[in-house]
Amino acid sequence: MKRIYLIYPPSPVMNREERCQQPTDDLILIPPLPPSDLLYLGAIARKCNVLPKVKDYSFFSETLEDLKKDILDFEPDYIIANVATTTLENDLTALKVAKETLPNIITIAKGAHFNFLAKETMEKNPFIDVAICGESELTLEEILSEKDFGEILGLCYRKENEIIENQKRKLNDNLDNLPYPARDLIDNNLYIRPDNNKKQAVIKVSRGCPYHCFFCLATPLNGAKVRYRSPKNIVGEIRECYEKYGIDNFIFWSDIFNLDKKWVKELCEEIINSKLKITFSTNTRADSADIESIKLMKKAGCKLVSIGIESGSQEMLDKMGKKITLEQIKNTVKIFKKEKIAIYAYYVIGLPWENKETIEQTLKFAQKLNTDFASFYTATALVGSRFYEYIQNSDLGELNFDHPYYYPSVKTHYLEAKEVFKLHKQLVKKYYMRPRYILKMLFQIRSFEQFANYFKTGLRILFRK
Repeated sequence: MKRIYLIYPPSPVMNREERCQQPTDDLILIPPLPPSDLLYLGAIARKCNVLPKVKDYSFFSETLEDLKKDILDFEPDYIIANVATTTLENDLTALKVAKETLPNIITIAKGAHFNFLAKETMEKNPFIDVAICGESELTLEEILSEKDFGEILGLCYRKENEIIENQKRKLNDNLDNLPYPARDLIDNNLYIRPDNNKKQAVIKVSRGCPYHCFFCLATPLNGAKVRYRSPKNIVGEIRECYEKYGIDNFIFWSDIFNLDKKWVKELCEEIINSKLKITFSTNTRADSADIESIKLMKKAGCKLVSIGIESGSQEMLDKMGKKITLEQIKNTVKIFKKEKIAIYAYYVIGLPWENKETIEQTLKFAQKLNTDFASFYTATALVGSRFYEYIQNSDLGELNFDHPYYYPSVKTHYLEAKEVFKLHKQLVKKYYMRPRYILKMLFQIRSFEQFANYFKTGLRILFRK
């Protein structure tokens, strides 16, 4: 039986779910997530009668030497690494070590970066044999079935001294046909909710988003059409997690959860009718939430929603293409608060049109909303986003990925990068150090573990250099 090793490389700890590629240092309620994409591919490997092994080296703080030892022990025929743009060079070193350790191994790179710059990246890194460009499940199935590389859509590969990039693969319109992630390939006890110390799984419920925001990869990666799994298929995976792995806490992962009200209603009713007592968090747009859906989500077990609010400046929201108003945001936050569903707000500063006034507007708006949790990021121009394309034809400076989402990747038209960085740190401290917010957090604490997590996260956020 052939073998495949599926890894997150020894790099900074990140949530590597394609469009996000975000460090987890500043996240209060969302810890490092299980490598769901690799677990899908592990299930695909089994379907092809290939023995899979999965490991997240960043999660275990292991090194390239540990990787080398594991490769020698497992002796895989293939190795596939999830590669992020922000840690590109570091990530690719893992494939270089694999090729040096086992010269006959087939090295495969996947990740959002290769949807857009596969050939260019392979030209600079001769140890990469294959790159998957696009959704990886069906492409990997054809690789492991030993189909001729020239016939596999969505593949970039070496043939003698040439790099060949095949035609793109169409997006998978039938997500129900994918096997459930092979969760037995990891220790699920390691991936816990920090507020209640319970195991938590990621359920990927849909792909695609029609909005194509300036800084986001959701639409370039997953298309403008939202592709939904059926409620029965999703609940089948929930049941497997519940009965086989003892998991009853979930993140429903999607690019946009609540766009189709009919689907949300059917999913929530399917969960309720299953009699499975679960809790889940998910994301929502602030202009597509309605009271009926929110009440049903709560009844099905929704405890928290994340909202990409992004800015307190209407001008900035318009320029980044959010297609949303500050008034809509306020109304949606009000409804979720009324239904006692916690809110995790996300904000971003440092896009090209940002200035001191718009950053101040964001601070005041965030303070007024006073959501349960909030994260503030500096803008990161990921390859494939409209932001990345914009800076290629501007004078905003060379890209900097040294501290993604913390130190700005470029300057703005009005502020130097170091000014944005300074204002970002001031914004964070002014938001979190308010007595009103501190009291709110203290009243939410229900366990010592929850207190310890909030305390450690607070120190990390406030005193990062």
